[in-house]
Amino acid sequence: MKQQQRHVLLVSLIVVLGVLLDQVVKMLVVSHMDLYEDIALTPWFHLCYILNDGMAFGVEWFDKLALTLFRLAAVGALGWYLHRLIWQRPARTSYIATIAFVTAGALGNILDCVFYGKLFQGSEWMYGKVVDMLYFPLIHNSAGEVLFFRPVFNVADSYITCAVIVILLFFTKDLNQSLDNGERAKVEGRK
Repeated sequence: MKQQQRHVLLVSLIVVLGVLLDQVVKMLVVSHMDLYEDIALTPWFHLCYILNDGMAFGVEWFDKLALTLFRLAAVGALGWYLHRLIWQRPARTSYIATIAFVTAGALGNILDCVFYGKLFQGSEWMYGKVVDMLYFPLIHNSAGEVLFFRPVFNVADSYITCAVIVILLFFTKDLNQSLDNGERAKVEGRK
C-alpha cells in the first residue's frame, strides 16, 4: 500500500471513529441526563449537560447561522488541506493525524448545529446548539466558587484544543512548511 493510501486510511479512521465517539457521548448525555444536570464524578471532574449556542467553551462571536456556515467552510478548508498534505505536499504521518483530529472535532460540532437542532431541540436546520458535558472545576476560592476552569465543553472541543496545542508545540515547522510551500509554488507559477 502506498504512503498516500495509508494516510487516507488513517485520516478516515481518525475522523470516523472520532466523530462516532463524540456523538455517542453526546447521545448518552442527552438520553440519560436532564438539561443542566450536574453529576460530580470526582471533586474536579463533573458531567454537566448544557446546550452551547456559541463556539468552543461558550464563546459567542457570530450569530448562529454565520457560525454554522463558518464551521462548514472550515471543515471544507481542512479537507482541502488534508488532501494537499497527503497528495501534493506529502507531510509527516503524525502531523496529518493531528489535522485529522481538528477535522473530527469540527465535524462533531457541525452535526450538532446542523442536525441536532432540528431533530432534538425543535429549532431549524443549521441553528442547533452544541451539546456540552465535560466540566473541570479545578480551583475554588474559600467560598467554594470556581475560579478555574469554568467552561463546559465536549469531546469534539477536546480534539480541536488538544490538536491545536500539539501543533503549536511540535508541528509549527510542519505547518509553516506546508503553508510556505504553497505560496512558493504560486510565486514560481507566476514567473
